[in-house]
Amino acid sequence: MKIISSLKYIITAVSYGVLIAVILLLFMPNLVPNLSDSSLAKSLFKGGQSQKAPLSFAKAVSIASPAVVNIYSEQIEVNPQYGRKPRKSTRLGSGVIMSTHGYILTNLHVIRQADLIQVLLQNGQVYPAELIGFDHYTDLAVLKINASNLPVIPQKEQQVSLVGDIVLAIGNPLNLGQTVTQGIISATGRNGLSNTSYLEFLQMDAAINEGNSGGALINSNGTLVGINSRKFTQSNPQLSIQGIFFAVPYQLAYKIMRQIIENGKVVRGWLGVATQNYHNEFKGFVIEEIMNNSPAQAAGLQVGDVVYQIDNQAIKNVTDALDIIAETQPNTELTFKIYRRGNPIEAKVKIIELPS
Repeated sequence: MKIISSLKYIITAVSYGVLIAVILLLFMPNLVPNLSDSSLAKSLFKGGQSQKAPLSFAKAVSIASPAVVNIYSEQIEVNPQYGRKPRKSTRLGSGVIMSTHGYILTNLHVIRQADLIQVLLQNGQVYPAELIGFDHYTDLAVLKINASNLPVIPQKEQQVSLVGDIVLAIGNPLNLGQTVTQGIISATGRNGLSNTSYLEFLQMDAAINEGNSGGALINSNGTLVGINSRKFTQSNPQLSIQGIFFAVPYQLAYKIMRQIIENGKVVRGWLGVATQNYHNEFKGFVIEEIMNNSPAQAAGLQVGDVVYQIDNQAIKNVTDALDIIAETQPNTELTFKIYRRGNPIEAKVKIIELPS
């Protein structure tokens, strides 16, 4: 029994000694010369000295960037003065390959009035582009190139962007070559086809310069969230504005592209009224003005009518109603439920195409 007790005492003492030695080495490795350089020390202290990989969006950029192209549009300007030769001007922009069939989305202002459009892929190949169609309201245009094995940007059908999302803008600013800028979504807009404005685009602080227009705005997964469009401008040159840039939301851009491919243009339904939101116990909009020769006039709608439902869709606000009407095929009849001087009535309205 004495031998067993002695062994227990020795084992306990050795264990405490080893533990104390390890603690001393952890906190004071210089006690043993060259310990910090030894492979044993490196293996012992590896866990405490390891660092996290730096935050990077390189993977997202590598996924999306091959589908972002440079666009060069040339316009031949003829000077009416005698003896002057035609002058060629080149406009710079970017575009996004949206399908393997060669369809490319860009901004209308990039290729407006162009006599020749050239598309430069990131692998160095150059293709002439055909203009399929454009839309003034969203400043979007669809091009097509005849090429195979094209890289297509990742897309998500129900992509929804939220304020605070990190975004990356990819394009060719000032012809410096493909460049990436980073920011966040500052404000979100609508995805409907009714007439658009700055407030209905995605607003972000990822820098957009000349040449970025028409390029891709992607999220941190490399998925397309918008088409870069423009920076905020106003008439007062004395006011310095920074960090306010805009992109067309993906869902809206995709709707525009599909319509242009199918119809050669964007077809929008038209009611022909001026409206404002109606603030009362129910939601809807009030008709303030009815245009001549409009569907609203033909259906007998009146100034002061409050529209609270179109077909089976309750109206939350004016923009909801305008989107429903804009996305209705022309010559379709819709049932409007309205209040007129407090009395609920129904009216059949035949929507026609928005005049160009």
